[in-house]
Amino acid sequence: MPTRIADLHIAREDLLPTPNELRAEVPVSEAQAQVVARARQIVRDIVRGDDDRLLVVVGPCSIHDTAAAIDYAHRLREAASRFDDALFLVMRVYFEKPRTRLGWKGMIYDPDLDGRGDLHKGLLNARSLLVECARLGVPAGSEILDLVTPQYYAELLSWGAIGARTTESPLHRQMASALSAPLGFKNPTSGKLQTAVDAIVVAAQSHRFPSISLDGRAMVITTTGNADCHLILRGGDAGPNFDAASVSAAVAALQAADLPGRVMIDCSHANSRSDYRLQPQVAAEIGAQIATGSRHILGVMLESHLFEGKQALTADLSALRYGQSITDGCIGWEATVRVLEQLADAVRSGRGLRIGQNQPT
Repeated sequence: MPTRIADLHIAREDLLPTPNELRAEVPVSEAQAQVVARARQIVRDIVRGDDDRLLVVVGPCSIHDTAAAIDYAHRLREAASRFDDALFLVMRVYFEKPRTRLGWKGMIYDPDLDGRGDLHKGLLNARSLLVECARLGVPAGSEILDLVTPQYYAELLSWGAIGARTTESPLHRQMASALSAPLGFKNPTSGKLQTAVDAIVVAAQSHRFPSISLDGRAMVITTTGNADCHLILRGGDAGPNFDAASVSAAVAALQAADLPGRVMIDCSHANSRSDYRLQPQVAAEIGAQIATGSRHILGVMLESHLFEGKQALTADLSALRYGQSITDGCIGWEATVRVLEQLADAVRSGRGLRIGQNQPT
C-alpha cells in the first residue's frame, strides 16, 4: 500500500454549486442591479466628501433569521425616506462571524443553527436575502471574512468591511483590491491605527493572486485596486477611540500616508466597551463632533435589531425570541430611530458651519 500523506484530517467532502450555478438559481434583475450600483455610487461620494450626508451602516450584529431580517429591512426603508436629506442608510447584513475560539460562525456556515454546517443552504439563504433587500431598495453591507464565498454574493453588496481580526491579513488586503464595493478596514483589536492605514494603502494597489472563477475553476486574477477603502475606528485594547482627539489622531495617520482624512466610527465593540446600551451615548458624542462642523467623520456603524439585547443559542430553537440577536447585544428598533434622529439633526446643524470651510478631507 502506498504511504498516505494527503487529506489526513479530512473527514468528509461535499460539493458546492459553482458561483454561476447559485447565481442562476437566485438571479438579479436589472432593477435590483441598479439599486446596488446607485447605492455604491452614493457611498463612494460620501467616502470622497462629495456628498455631505452621513453614511450609517445599521442592522443586526448577525443574520440568523431571514424573516426577521426582512422585517428589519422594511422598517429601515421607511426610516431611510425620513432621513434621506442627512443620512444614507445601509443595512448591516452579516453572514459570517469571526471567532476567537468557538461559537456559531454565521448563517453561511450553519443556517439551521444545529451545527451540521449546510453551506449550500447557507449561501442560498444569504444570496436570497440580499436579492430581497435589493428588491426592496435597501442597500446592504457585510463583512467579508472568507476568501471563497464572496464569489457567491458579493456583487449584491453596496458596502463591505474587513474586520478587526483580518485587517492585517495580506490575503484579505488582496481580496479587497478586487471587490467592487467601497470597503472599510477596521483598526485591529489592539487599537493600532497604522495596521488599518497600511491595509488601505495596500488594497488600493493592483494585485495578482489565485482565486476561483464563477464556473468553479482555479484561476489567477489581476486587480485594479480599490480606491474607495476607508478606516473604521472600533476601539481597541486600550479603550474607545471615537472622541475628537482620537479622530484627529486617525486623520493625521491617514494624511501622513497621503490618504483622505476621513473616518467611519463603529459605535459598538470596544467603543461601547462591549455594552450595547452605550451605543447611543457613543453616537451622541460623534453627533456632537459633526454638529460643530467636523468634516472628518464620513459614517457610523450601529448594531441594532428589532428587540434589544441578545439571547443564548440553545438546542431548543423554538425558545428563540423573534428579532433578537444571538451574537452581540443590539439596541432595539425604537432606540435605533432615536439615534438616527439625533445623527440627522447633527448633520443638518453642522452643514452651516462646514460651508466655506477649507478643511482637508
